[in-house]
Amino acid sequence: MATEYRSTTGQRTETEPKQGELLITREFDAPISLVWQTWTDPKRAMRWWGPKGYTSPYCKIDLRVGGKNLSCMRSPEGNDIWSTGVFREIIPMKRIVTTDSFADENGNVVPASYYGMDPNFPLEMLVTVTFTDLGDKTRLTLRHASFPTDKDCEDAQSGWRESLDKFADVLKS
Repeated sequence: MATEYRSTTGQRTETEPKQGELLITREFDAPISLVWQTWTDPKRAMRWWGPKGYTSPYCKIDLRVGGKNLSCMRSPEGNDIWSTGVFREIIPMKRIVTTDSFADENGNVVPASYYGMDPNFPLEMLVTVTFTDLGDKTRLTLRHASFPTDKDCEDAQSGWRESLDKFADVLKS
């Protein structure tokens, strides 16, 4: 079972999100090696990437600093949304830092307006995922930065939560 933690203090700390940033921490009933593999293996990622009702028909991960990822989420209506990023930091079983951008199916960065979204959405955001070994459990902390509006951040948070629910299901199987 996955557990979500939220800060209850009014003071900003390292564990609280900054303006335009979402922060999600989940604890999974799985060892860190399995959580890492499920996050970084394209075949496994295709099983959980995207909110509830979405599928992921394509995922490529070149897991090295400077390597790229390219993935597709398909909506229940059949619309494809592509995303890409470049890995900036990889510490195996500990941390991944990658850029995050909307893309076309060839991996070219495109503005959010390509998918009918707000044209003020940044071309590039930053995702930091931290893995903490808790023995037979793993804590995953996700920071996704640079959202232009609170609504965009809330929508992304909802999507990430649903994706992480699917992630937890993949870990069980």
